[in-house]
Amino acid sequence: MNHNHLRTVVESGGPYATVYLEGRTPSADADTQLRLRWSELRDQLSESGAEESLLESIDAIILADEPTEVHTDGRTIVANSQGVLLDEHWDAALGEGDSAHYGEAPELGAFLRQDCRQFDVVLVIAGQDGAAIRELSVTPDRERIEKESVHVTGDNDEDINKPRRGAYSHNQIRRRVDEIIKDNARSVADFVDRLITDHASDALVLAGEVQGRTAVKAELSARAEEMLHEISEGGDEDEGAEEAIDVAIRTLVTRLAEEREAENSERLGESKAHGRAVEGRAEVEKAVERGAAAVLLLDDAEASAGEAEIVSAAILSSAEIGLSHDPMSDGIAAILRYDVGAALAD
Repeated sequence: MNHNHLRTVVESGGPYATVYLEGRTPSADADTQLRLRWSELRDQLSESGAEESLLESIDAIILADEPTEVHTDGRTIVANSQGVLLDEHWDAALGEGDSAHYGEAPELGAFLRQDCRQFDVVLVIAGQDGAAIRELSVTPDRERIEKESVHVTGDNDEDINKPRRGAYSHNQIRRRVDEIIKDNARSVADFVDRLITDHASDALVLAGEVQGRTAVKAELSARAEEMLHEISEGGDEDEGAEEAIDVAIRTLVTRLAEEREAENSERLGESKAHGRAVEGRAEVEKAVERGAAAVLLLDDAEASAGEAEIVSAAILSSAEIGLSHDPMSDGIAAILRYDVGAALAD
C-alpha cells in the first residue's frame, strides 16, 4: 500500500512524540478516565525529554470538548515542535493498551499495521424502491466505522406498491413495476460507480432482497463488477439482518486481508528467486536508505528492532508498505526496484 500521505509527517523532522490510545467502552466518567490515561503517558513523554509546548499541543487534541469520542474511538497522535502532525482514529481492540514514544522517528508501525488491514467498503442494501448505501471502513478485528447511510432511488416517484385503479391489466401493471425497479437500480448503479471512482474503494458489497439485488447487479459497471461481493443477507431495518450483514462483511474483510498478505508473501518469494529482495534489518535498512526498496514488508504482528527509522525512510522514498504473515529474518524484508547487487553495492 502507498502511504505518501505520511510524507509530511516524516519530512517535518524529529524528535517526535507518538501516542496511541486504545478505544474503550463508553462510560459516564469517560472524561475522568481519559485525563488519567493521558496524564500517565504525558509524564512518560516528559521524562523522555519532550518539551512542554509539544505536550500542550497534544493536550488540545486529547482533552477536547468531546472526550468520550477520543475515549471510545481511540487515537494515534504524532507531534513535534511544530505541533500535531497526525491525528487519526486508532481502533485498537480493548486490552492492547495505551503507549507513548519519544524519539527521532515517529513510531508508525502499529498505525500502519491497522491501515494495511483496513478496507474501504461500499455497502449496498438493495430493495425494489432503490437502495440504502453506506461507506464503511472495516478491519478484521476492529469496530467498523461508517458514514451516514444514503437512500438512492430513480427519478420516478411513483410508489410500486400503491394500488392502481382503472383498466390496467395485470401484465401492464407488472411491466410498469419492472420499469420502476429498473430505473431505481440504474440510479443506484450510477451512484455507486461515482462513489467507488471518487473514493478509490476496495470492495463493493451487495446485500438485500433478491429482486433488488438482481436489478442493481444487472446495471453495475465493469469496474463495479470487478470488486463486487454479493451476500444473501439484507433488510435495512431488520436488526437481525443488520447483524448478519456485519458478520458477513467482517468475514469478507478477514479473507481480503489474508489474501493481501498472501500476495505480499508470494511476491517476496518470487523476488528473492530473481535476486530482487532482501531480508533482515541490516540489508533492508541499507536498501531503503538508498531508495532501492519498492515495497517494505513488516511482520503482521510484531514490530522489529529499528523499525521506526526504516519505515520513515521507506515513506520518504515512496516505497509501498505491506504486511507478511510468513517468517522473515528480523521480521522485516524489502522487495527491490532492481537486483540485490546493485542495490547493496558500496
